[in-house]
Amino acid sequence: MIGNRTKERDRNTQERQDFGTGSVSGAILRLAIPMTLAQLINVLYSVVDRIYIGHLPHTSTEALTGIGLALPVITMVTAFSSLFGMGGAPLFSIERGRENLPKAQRIMGNSFSMLLITGVLLSVFCYIWKKPLLYLFGASDTTFPYADAYLSIYLLGTIFVMVSLGMNNFINAQGFGVTGMLTVSIGAVLNLILDPVFIFVFHMGIRGAALATILSQFVSAVWVFRFLTGKKAIIPLTKSSMRLDGQLVKDISVLGTSGFIMSVTNSAVQIICNSTLQQYGGDLYVGIMTVINSVREILNIPVNGLSNSGQPVMSFNYGARKYDRVKAAIRFMTISCIIFTLAIWALIFFFPHAFIRVFNSDPALLKYGVPSLHIYFFGIFMMALQFAGQSTFVALGYSRHAIFFSLLRKAVIVIPLTLWLPTVAGLGTTGVFLAEPISNFVGGIACFGTMMFTVWPRLGRDNASKEQALRS
Repeated sequence: MIGNRTKERDRNTQERQDFGTGSVSGAILRLAIPMTLAQLINVLYSVVDRIYIGHLPHTSTEALTGIGLALPVITMVTAFSSLFGMGGAPLFSIERGRENLPKAQRIMGNSFSMLLITGVLLSVFCYIWKKPLLYLFGASDTTFPYADAYLSIYLLGTIFVMVSLGMNNFINAQGFGVTGMLTVSIGAVLNLILDPVFIFVFHMGIRGAALATILSQFVSAVWVFRFLTGKKAIIPLTKSSMRLDGQLVKDISVLGTSGFIMSVTNSAVQIICNSTLQQYGGDLYVGIMTVINSVREILNIPVNGLSNSGQPVMSFNYGARKYDRVKAAIRFMTISCIIFTLAIWALIFFFPHAFIRVFNSDPALLKYGVPSLHIYFFGIFMMALQFAGQSTFVALGYSRHAIFFSLLRKAVIVIPLTLWLPTVAGLGTTGVFLAEPISNFVGGIACFGTMMFTVWPRLGRDNASKEQALRS
């Protein structure tokens, strides 16, 4: 139970943490700025590894490709973090908007328990099936030892990754955007320091990169746990709230399934792309795809930051029945994401070499990587529509819509096209890279259009009904 102390604390911090008052865009930006910085820093965990490894003497391209082969497993870990973290946080925010604080607390506790359980199970599964999985992901006899060395150590920290990523959603959902940024900042700074020490000073190579990552994630996980169980949290994480409730676990899992599917399908796309590129282009093109995935991770950060920051604002106001504010949040989030992705598209078009050289300067990789980069990111602004529509569905609890459109873009469009296009008119590797822009156009229009024809009109009708009830 949450006592009067918690309720009083919630009232005292209303101006900053209550998303139902003040400017909607201001509320989103107060979360988006630190959250974007947090996601940027979080991506540095893996991207910095690739930067250092990509510049190792003599074996840089093979080692970089090895890390790229481990990406589907890393993405899978992120998927389960999203399942219970991003699944629980919107429900948490809705109940907080309704002032049902005890239920909000139980939602957070159940999410934490499920993150712990799945973290252990996922580590065991990946260790048992590690070798066949890596060859399935596109490994060759040359690149397997590098992928195996990295993954063997990385899996030891699975539970730390899941706690820090999954539970940080509940820090942001309570309005503590700066604290959420610090969650990953502390670990990422430590990773930046430890990476060169382990890789170059202790000559651990790719193993050193993995060790630096899991130690840094351990520190982040400890930070999250101490904050949520401490006095500063508006709704603290307690032992009693961690007792599993079947209905809550079901609700969390259903809503989190869209984020889970997005991550799982990203992992599946990485596997299919690597395998197809290995078939048509060999290790070089698997390395190019690793660089492209790294660039995409970085460029998606502001879009993710804006859409994820919009979710607690929309959820809170939806629970509080302030539907005009929900619509204002959707407008601001969509326009901001489109403007940013248009700017990014221009940078990639005019300065492709700069993006690739961050990770590797191999002449062959640059020669074939530049046209691949141009194709893959063509029309990236359409992806913003997918993010905006998807975030709205998740924030307002439209789980079926969220799940459907998560599956549509990757599983229904990208994966079949990745397998089919290389066989058309001799496209080969070009066909693999073409699948992404096609999915952005089709998936983005379908997802955002459905949201505008279903959710948007209903918000207007609900608001009119609310005003009529108040007048009567």
